[in-house]
Amino acid sequence: MNNKDIFAEKLRSSGLRPTKQRIKICKLLFDRKDTFHFTINDLNNSIKSITTEQISLATIYNTIHAFKNKGYLKEISINSDKTYFDTNVSNHHHFFDENKRQLIDLDDKHVGKIKIKKTLPGKKIKSIEVLVKVVNNS
Repeated sequence: MNNKDIFAEKLRSSGLRPTKQRIKICKLLFDRKDTFHFTINDLNNSIKSITTEQISLATIYNTIHAFKNKGYLKEISINSDKTYFDTNVSNHHHFFDENKRQLIDLDDKHVGKIKIKKTLPGKKIKSIEVLVKVVNNS
């Protein structure tokens, strides 16, 4: 099975038709060796830099959210107006470089054991993921 077939299947399993535009979005997201952290705007700019074909912001938005809902992407909220997506959907931690506006993976081995001493009635902890915000040291 080639990547285009894999991308088409990923789209279908997310409830989307595998159009040429969505296949291009998949290629940008999943045809890479390293984890990809991005905002919708970042992805839109990346798409514009590699193709002259128009892909609407609505298509990008709907594709990303369908992938997130299916579990192919992880959503990471930095604050109330900034959301990143991550192609690495495993439980892991992040640095957020506030100067560069960049999300960087932080391995579990670099974070000690985390102990939560409070519970919420009727809730259980699903996962613990640390977001460490950093700035330049000057």
